[in-house]
Amino acid sequence: MSVSLYDKFVSAFDDLTQERRPDRVAVAVSGGSDSMALLHLMAQYSARTGVFLQSVTVDHRLRKGAADEAEMVGRAAAKLGVPHHILGWDDWDGRGNLQSQARQARYDLIGQWAQDNQILHVALAHTLDDQAETVLMRLARGSGVDGLSGMHPMRQHGPVAWLRPLLWAKRQELRDYLTGIDQPWADDPSNTDDRFDRVKARQIMGLLADLGLTQDRLAQTASHMAQARYALEIATQDLARRIVTLRAGNVVFQQNDFLDAPGELRDRLLAHGLGWVSRQFYKPRYKALSQVVDAVRNGQQSVLHGALIIPKKGQIWITREFKAVSDLRCSTDQMWDNRWRVSGPNTNDHEIRALGETGLAQRPDWRDLQIPRNALISSPSIWHGSDLISAPIAGFVNNWTIKSIKSDNDFFTAIITH
Repeated sequence: MSVSLYDKFVSAFDDLTQERRPDRVAVAVSGGSDSMALLHLMAQYSARTGVFLQSVTVDHRLRKGAADEAEMVGRAAAKLGVPHHILGWDDWDGRGNLQSQARQARYDLIGQWAQDNQILHVALAHTLDDQAETVLMRLARGSGVDGLSGMHPMRQHGPVAWLRPLLWAKRQELRDYLTGIDQPWADDPSNTDDRFDRVKARQIMGLLADLGLTQDRLAQTASHMAQARYALEIATQDLARRIVTLRAGNVVFQQNDFLDAPGELRDRLLAHGLGWVSRQFYKPRYKALSQVVDAVRNGQQSVLHGALIIPKKGQIWITREFKAVSDLRCSTDQMWDNRWRVSGPNTNDHEIRALGETGLAQRPDWRDLQIPRNALISSPSIWHGSDLISAPIAGFVNNWTIKSIKSDNDFFTAIITH
């Protein structure tokens, strides 16, 4: 094995986890060369540091051979002494963008599996090649600073941190490493299917290199844009600390200050507020954000990203859209809407659900709370059948408490994404 390759990997991995070395890590392995190399590197890291390592593969069940490739990964992991798990995806209905839906399914399946197994760090095998292709595709779509900053080396989504410790490595370098240790890998036929944008980007890369637009140059552009993104995030955080308050899980802007802010900062803050309330990972598109701003200027409510935006008395309230949570129910020992936990009397037959119009009608003094009606009806409450037991946000406590899993300060710190 190339010592320098391992050393560079360790340096990158330690940089990503420098605040606290994790004691449990999972590595996502498709069976391709990149992820097989990461499996081996992570296995050596685990053996030298004592970090408990597991591996996981998603079988999308979309083509013949996928199950065999997952089993191949399992055999390789077993030789390394690494537990391996296979997760199946059966939800594609044949509509929409297959690659996009499959990618999101991988994140959802692996993320939930990681949480179920108390794993807070998942390593992904994206390389410099992937970074360059991503920048090129986003350039073609007219992306701004965030898009052109490429893939983040680390991205927090809920309790799970997704790590990319190989963004500096070229695919051929990893393949040479695997060949040197006699480790086979699988080549996914979709990687040569030019119906997909990423394959088109990969094919055109050779022509662009003649103009000096090489993989290294594109990755360098991503690095420069990441620095610009960080500067904008700092400015957005400063704006947030001046004009934002958090009330009962809702995000509240001072309207005039928000509308007077530079457009780039305003859109970033709006996107962050929407994601905070809806707990959605990806940001809305620029056009959709602009439509919300226009609606606010006209004093109109709007809906985006599972959130309701309410301009009211010089403020802008971002609250959960009732439609998004109207059918959401869970027991009182579970988390509701990925945001809320309750505590109170030890009961097994109560449940958490949105307060709704029925519950709000039982709180005739709700106007005294100075919280918009639509923010209250989408708030969590405790029920026993058709009986409202508690609605702390609406002022009806009855020995129960409701607490967000994130603190108010987390709202401001989460604006910085790396």
